[in-house]
Amino acid sequence: MAETITPRADDYAQWYQDVIRAAKLAETSPVRGSMVLPPNGYELWENMRDGLDGMFKATGHRNAYFPLFIPKSFLAKEAEHVEGFAKECAVVTHYRLKEQDGDLIVDPDAELEEPLIVRPTSETIIWDTYSRWIQSWRDLPLKLNQWANVVRWEMRTRLFLRTAEFLWQEGHTAHATEDEAVEETRTMLDVYAEFAEEWMAMPVIKGVKTASERFPGAVDTYCIEAMMQDGKALQAGTSHFLGQNFAKAFDCTFQNKDNEQEHVWATSWGVSTRLIGALIMTHGDDQGVIMPPKLAPVQVAIVPITRKNGDNSAVLEAAADMRDSLTKAGYRVVLDDRDQYRPGWKFAQYEVEGVPVRLAVGPRDVKNGAAEMARRDTGEKTSVSQREIVTAVREALHDIQKALYDRAYAMRRDMTTVADSYDAFKSQIEDGGFVLMHWDGTAETEAKIKAETKATIRCVPFPGQFPGTETDEAGTDPVSGEPSDGLVVFARSY
Repeated sequence: MAETITPRADDYAQWYQDVIRAAKLAETSPVRGSMVLPPNGYELWENMRDGLDGMFKATGHRNAYFPLFIPKSFLAKEAEHVEGFAKECAVVTHYRLKEQDGDLIVDPDAELEEPLIVRPTSETIIWDTYSRWIQSWRDLPLKLNQWANVVRWEMRTRLFLRTAEFLWQEGHTAHATEDEAVEETRTMLDVYAEFAEEWMAMPVIKGVKTASERFPGAVDTYCIEAMMQDGKALQAGTSHFLGQNFAKAFDCTFQNKDNEQEHVWATSWGVSTRLIGALIMTHGDDQGVIMPPKLAPVQVAIVPITRKNGDNSAVLEAAADMRDSLTKAGYRVVLDDRDQYRPGWKFAQYEVEGVPVRLAVGPRDVKNGAAEMARRDTGEKTSVSQREIVTAVREALHDIQKALYDRAYAMRRDMTTVADSYDAFKSQIEDGGFVLMHWDGTAETEAKIKAETKATIRCVPFPGQFPGTETDEAGTDPVSGEPSDGLVVFARSY
């Protein structure tokens, strides 16, 4: 039988952990804060990776790989960067162990001349490399992406959302002009938003972070923010305009068309396996996860209904024919003909794992040339023709992808309010969701609100993202009484 899942209404945090366990997406490892990704979880990440990788390459980026270890002195070259990451760094100080009295100990004679940082992010090691690769305007733009793992020594961890080690991609680009770098930053934010909405079926808000929330060493950080079912926001992706900060720190200059030396302009941008956590909390229900069809490791599960001591050859042949037709059409299909599990157990497990479409075929269906099709998002069951199975599945998957987005968008819309007073804001934040309120632009007011309500400014939103609400109209900050340039997005967050 499928494992028990705590209802969301009873304990949302436990529900999240239960779903991950029951759907076999991840599990904790012997190393604190790290996770093991079984095939279900890793295949989901592979599908995310492949989708994003195609989008990156379509916008002119190439993949490369840079070292896992970063000299400590590199991290110290950019002051804001080291300050932002110093408390999260894992540090390698020795290169050898030795046996002593039956125990393994760190060999004191094997201390490194300079400690190495296990990369928390790769700006420093990459900009050291770029300073050698870039000499002239002819070398620009340089637009690279890396798929890798990083380590950030988190104190409080939660699978996918915040782990000591996680998988991600990080793009790093170099440009001849400020305008070109800013355009790149915004372009990649749009790529992330398109992926979140069209692949993950997860609506997002695009905007810019405040100074206190931006990436260490960046001039501006742009982000996409999503709303989870429990009313908390989740930062789903960031794109950073780095200005010339890292180029100056690593003396990365180029000769421009006027034969003058100047520092290059830089960007970096990334998303991680945190997206899997976002997917679970956006679409999951009390039965398990619900996979958007574009990303589902298995899009269609076929379950033959066989008789224990009967002739099942016709049923198995019909199931195999459907599998072959769907596979040939490009769908990810599993034919589950294992006889050690009953059909009901299989149905329950595929429901937990979020397989978008389930097909069942038994002796009566074979006679009628039909199969039973069940949708994971609604539970709706219909009879479909085996001959038209590809068309039926294609239409169902398309409808499920759209329905998941529409449902998530409606949830976010219903969880978004506008506060016209600080008292109203405090009440609305307690209810969860996005709360739009005027802000005077000062760090003091931002810190006061965070201290008193545990809510942060998720972003200063780009115009036009909240139908019926003009976020860029001037007003008054109800906390300080000072003028405000517009509404910003507040929420409690992960």
